[in-house]
Amino acid sequence: MTGAPLARRLGTADAVLIGVGSMVGAGVFAVWAPAARAAGNGLLIGLLLAGIVAYCNAASSAQLAAVYPLSGGTYVYGRERLGPWWGFAAGWSFLIGKTASCAAMALTFATYAVPGNEPVRRLVALAAVAGLTAVNYRGITRTARLTRILVGCSLAVLAVVVAVLLTAAEPERLTDGSTSVYGVLQSAGLLFFAFAGYARIATMGEEVRDPARTIPRAVTIALVVAGSIYLLVAVALLMAWPAALIAGSPDPLAAAVDAAGHAFAVPVVRVGAALASLGALLALIAGIGRTSLAMARERDLPSWLAAVHPRYRVPHHAELAVAAVVGVLVLTTDLRGVIGFSSFGVLLYYAIANASAYTQPREQRRWPRAVNVFGLVGCAVLAVTLPVTSVLAGAAVVLLGLAGRLVARRVRR
Repeated sequence: MTGAPLARRLGTADAVLIGVGSMVGAGVFAVWAPAARAAGNGLLIGLLLAGIVAYCNAASSAQLAAVYPLSGGTYVYGRERLGPWWGFAAGWSFLIGKTASCAAMALTFATYAVPGNEPVRRLVALAAVAGLTAVNYRGITRTARLTRILVGCSLAVLAVVVAVLLTAAEPERLTDGSTSVYGVLQSAGLLFFAFAGYARIATMGEEVRDPARTIPRAVTIALVVAGSIYLLVAVALLMAWPAALIAGSPDPLAAAVDAAGHAFAVPVVRVGAALASLGALLALIAGIGRTSLAMARERDLPSWLAAVHPRYRVPHHAELAVAAVVGVLVLTTDLRGVIGFSSFGVLLYYAIANASAYTQPREQRRWPRAVNVFGLVGCAVLAVTLPVTSVLAGAAVVLLGLAGRLVARRVRR
């Protein structure tokens, strides 16, 4: 069944939960180390900057989604407002960045769930991808229901972590060390990786009830909730453990809890990280599948990916293809170090969203154009200040996708 519409089954609460579940995922357990390495305690400023840029992006996305309530997010908005090439650049950037994120989160889940033997971890990560793809395959309401459970468990664990860290808090640690403007900007770009989940709400615009009202509300609420959680965790972590030690730890929350003398809570952190990774992975697979659906409808990807399941009304071919690619990456690549690569792709995606929102006429606007300008400039600055290897790799893959589209169009002609 190709080209059929998706079912509108999500209300505001479900959309908020999917957005929060996407943001409060593996990032809150893993992103602090690279951010601390870049900026030390200055990561708090980086977090604030990342949150402001994310809010501008969220405003632009919500404004666009209210007018174009279709699956695909900025891929659709770029096509409609700027032209097909800009839409493709946005969609391709989203796919490469978030496919890498899927693999990273699956591996993060396995690392916390079964520490030790690497081949076993990879198989467990693969099983997680297969299981969550099966959940998505059965319909979006099941995705929202499971996300609700996983988000609730993750938030409960984070509450325990913050309470434990505060018992060892030394507020003067917040002023220790030095940083630089470049380091703060780089930390903001890396921390943006943790905020990017609200895109999932817009990419599922075709499955939201009353999208003109629901999407703007859900995006704003989800971003405020997730940002508040990140700020609370960051302050507690930096007061409990020196930034230099955070920078060198692959699992800083678990290590900080252990260093605080509460080893009993370390398994709780591991369980929380595993559940959060599953929640983010579940929503990511759903979002990537729907962007692939939108691109396939326009023949920017193989038309086979545009199929919608006749019973469950989900883009089942696209979701299966995403799962297959992520599965290969999980088995062959260690992607926990590619936060910068993922951030580069997502920042480019949102730069195009801001540019698209800037072109909307007065009657479609919900925020002033200054929000779009700040979001666009912010995305560009954060993207180019990411680690050089991330910028070069991301740019190369984006250019490869654009070249592939050019070749495919000429072959079809």
